[in-house]
Amino acid sequence: MLVDSHCHLDYFTEAEIEDILARAAAAGVGRMVTIGVRMSQSAAVVALAERFPQVWGTVGVHPQNVGEAPLPEVAEITAATQHPRIIGIGESGLDYFYDKAPREVQQEGFRRHIRAAQQTQLPLVIHARDADADIAGILKEERAGGGDFPFLLHCFSSGRKLAEEALEMGGYVSFSGILTFPKSQEIRDIARDVPAERLLVETDAPYLAPAPFRGKRNEPSYVPHTARVLAEVKGMSPEELAETTTHNFLRLFSKAA
Repeated sequence: MLVDSHCHLDYFTEAEIEDILARAAAAGVGRMVTIGVRMSQSAAVVALAERFPQVWGTVGVHPQNVGEAPLPEVAEITAATQHPRIIGIGESGLDYFYDKAPREVQQEGFRRHIRAAQQTQLPLVIHARDADADIAGILKEERAGGGDFPFLLHCFSSGRKLAEEALEMGGYVSFSGILTFPKSQEIRDIARDVPAERLLVETDAPYLAPAPFRGKRNEPSYVPHTARVLAEVKGMSPEELAETTTHNFLRLFSKAA
């Protein structure tokens, strides 16, 4: 079994969702995590997770969306995690590529999500784009001030230094379809060096479809294509990679175990 550790199932229509989940099951993808990007969206995430036993959810505000409404208080985030089908926090982090919200607002939002993760000990799903130094710096500052917490760098496309710093802090790293792109050799080199016990796979559907579907709409049934490349990079069989990443998922997202 494979787990799609990061997708956005609420971006698909009601008419599509059952077929999408059926295709995922046929492809050997037994579990999926649908990710929160706005607090106002949390009800949709919960509804999907309640309806389909193979679907879990997270709650949080994406860094691109933190300027749309007042930042949630830490207590609001932690309260939303009390639902039994909510197994993580996020996605949160920093995105300096699109810069859709002021950087100081992004940073404050990131810190609040970290503090919610510290209080709940649920894993924080981190979005990092063109902000490696600030991601690492804030993680170190908040851990020094409030203690350790589990976290995951999702859809990894950052530099080696951030991967190494995250691993030193006990973090996990998840790879998406970007890993399969011809020009992603640097990402494959980093993936090769990530310890097997810290690896996850994802789609980030409906975005970033892996080869040979690049440019098309992504969906959870495509995660085996990323997993196959990751297995090759790691010198593992696809079966071993599936077993390893599923075990890692259940260790990290222990509420889903």
